[in-house]
Amino acid sequence: MVTLTREQLEERLAALHRASLELVSDLSRDNVLERIVHMAREQADARYAAIGIVNENRVLEKFIPIGMTEEEVAELAHPPRGRGLIGAPLKEQKIIRVADISADDRSAGFPENHPQMTSFLGVPIMSGGQMLGQIYLTDKENAPEFTEDDERVIETLAAYAAVAIENSHLYENVVERDKTLMEQFDDLSLLYNLAKASARASSIDELLDQTLNQVIEHFGVQAGEIFLREEDSEVLWLKRHRGEAASAFWSCERFNFGDGMVGRAALEDKTIESPPLGKDVVCLRPAVIEAGFKRIVCIPLRASNRVVGVMTAASREDRLYTWRELDLLEAIGTWTGTAIENARLQQQSRRIAILEERERIGMDLHDGIIQSIYSVGLALDLARMSLEEDVKVARQKISEGIEGLNSTIQDIRAYILDLRPRQLRGGESLPHGVQRLLDEFRSHTKAKTTLATSENGFSELSRLNALALFHICQESLANVAKHAYASEVDVQLWETDEQVLLKVSDDGRGFDPEETGEIIGHGLSNMQRRARKVGGDVKINSKVDQGTTILAWVPWKEHPPASEEGTEPP
Repeated sequence: MVTLTREQLEERLAALHRASLELVSDLSRDNVLERIVHMAREQADARYAAIGIVNENRVLEKFIPIGMTEEEVAELAHPPRGRGLIGAPLKEQKIIRVADISADDRSAGFPENHPQMTSFLGVPIMSGGQMLGQIYLTDKENAPEFTEDDERVIETLAAYAAVAIENSHLYENVVERDKTLMEQFDDLSLLYNLAKASARASSIDELLDQTLNQVIEHFGVQAGEIFLREEDSEVLWLKRHRGEAASAFWSCERFNFGDGMVGRAALEDKTIESPPLGKDVVCLRPAVIEAGFKRIVCIPLRASNRVVGVMTAASREDRLYTWRELDLLEAIGTWTGTAIENARLQQQSRRIAILEERERIGMDLHDGIIQSIYSVGLALDLARMSLEEDVKVARQKISEGIEGLNSTIQDIRAYILDLRPRQLRGGESLPHGVQRLLDEFRSHTKAKTTLATSENGFSELSRLNALALFHICQESLANVAKHAYASEVDVQLWETDEQVLLKVSDDGRGFDPEETGEIIGHGLSNMQRRARKVGGDVKINSKVDQGTTILAWVPWKEHPPASEEGTEPP
């Protein structure tokens, strides 16, 4: 047996140390394992070398041999299973060195077609008491067996190998974590973009288009469709088709709940993936298969614990979605379903508002303008009949008709004034805005107007709160024009330390607040909602034939909305 001198051993260990420093700098696990086994073979001058990595249960999960050709490895009956001497270092957790493998009691023999090996050196790779794997060396070159010097060198290499393997594990974990974070970021970006698109969409059709386009791009599918539920029925109708498919996926444009993949997804309220499209799929167009599509997935669209539709996505890849992708599709289904339901509610709200406004205008016209025109018509008819009998009476009735028409024209202008939207212009102060309203009011009525306000431009008043007072003034003047028949209107603006106040007074016919009509009450309730929305309130004081005073106040800054009872001015 050849024994190295101290100088030779130190030189050998120094070379090993330099090589090992390069080893621990490599973070790729497969590269690390291959470099370890090559270094072990070179340092111990072995014909064959291998490294085995074990899992948490100490079961051999990876085995990399060096020294055998690919053909020899392929001819083996089976890869090593961690029995015999290969498993001994793992079980005994110590270095094992034998001169003849076949003579050792722990030997379990070789698999069929395995080359014969004689000498053996097995060194465990340990880290903090945890077994990571082992280094195996067989058939010492130019010597009958491995030496104690070989044992010391490989033991040192095993220590470096433990650090390198741990580093590679940490690196793989970081890479995997980074990949997961990037996927989560991409998923959140998709949901954010869907939210932004739904907020900007002006119609349900636009919302469906944007949703399908983003789903197709994010998941790399080639086409998509959306079916929507018809109100409270259990029928789904095709509303949108997007992508490379020339026509719809299905031979019918409607599905009942439970029919086909689309109906099943709606009935069972769960995502359904199709089998390969080469097999029989109910209602699927043959052209879809001919176009190369392989898979379809159906995702229910949910809102308020009910299915409002189903989205489908078709891919030319024979893919199955991962659990992460399925979770994301479920989230998209819930988000899209909620956005669709909100859009429908907004459309319904707008329709109701239009109907209410039409009803209000109709009632106003019927109760006011139409009756006035009818009265003028009666006066002119009487004037026609009086032309031959009493010219004086005819002239009087014509004069009354002309006056009535002028009055009606003023009423129509007042309604136009009420319907025309008003806003504070950019940079315009509240007093200037109120004065503009009064100028327009005066041009459409015969009433005299005055505005009293402080020199303070109310520049510190919140823009939202200023706009509330502006609209309250507008509605007050509209009510005066339509209902009060006032000759004078007085508007005052002033401030306290905590509030800004608006007072609109007229000398018109007034009304009994306890018997307020539906039309007038609607306008007054609008004023109260505007004021209370910014933390203020409105008070109305009116008596029949004694005019009306409206007092509104808001805080300087935006406050939470006041209670239903409102707040009191100082």
